[in-house]
Amino acid sequence: MKFFIAFACLLAVACAYENVDVISDARNLDIDSFQTEYKLSNTIESQQSGKLNGENWVVTGQNSHVSPEGENVFIQYVADENGYNVVKANPPLPTPPAIPEAIQRAIEYIRAHPIPENQN
Repeated sequence: MKFFIAFACLLAVACAYENVDVISDARNLDIDSFQTEYKLSNTIESQQSGKLNGENWVVTGQNSHVSPEGENVFIQYVADENGYNVVKANPPLPTPPAIPEAIQRAIEYIRAHPIPENQN
């Protein structure tokens, strides 16, 4: 849900710098689900839906636009209790750098030595 709010803010800022018309805007909001879809005159399109799954939201969506170079840019994602995960992107997202060895050792140590329940 935080991603949706952040994306909406970024979109508002982008629209503030150019004259953009809203071609379509549809929203269906409920207490345990939502769907949004909009299309702007500057080629930006977005679709997003979310459903409350127990205590966690599962949000799926996609955003697209045409870059200034004329390239179609597209991203499809899922956001849930495991974080934000890209399902598909065009152009493909770059491969993230490897985790440095010292950081990897620290992660393994933390996993092997969890904090006891009574020390929270």
